[in-house]
Amino acid sequence: MKVTIKTVYAITSIKPGRATPARTGELMLGHWQVETLHHIRDVTYAEDAARAAEPHPAPWPPFRNLAIGLIGAIGWSNVAEATEHYRANPAHALQWFGSTM
Repeated sequence: MKVTIKTVYAITSIKPGRATPARTGELMLGHWQVETLHHIRDVTYAEDAARAAEPHPAPWPPFRNLAIGLIGAIGWSNVAEATEHYRANPAHALQWFGSTM
């Protein structure tokens, strides 16, 4: 196994005594998880483009977050592929909830 050491510089408002490498890493990971979710929503569902045309905040982000979570939980690794599959086959999506068309 090859071991690689990487130095990462970050700016934080955490007090020096509390900014341990572990805590800083947790915060960075949490930040990128949020960014990843936003990226998926923007690329797969074109959220940023849709917002420009809407006069009021759309109610869809929580539902999209739920869909993304369910897609991952049932084993899909590609959200876009899963979304297209279930758009083309809505009965497959209903099976997960014990319902049929």
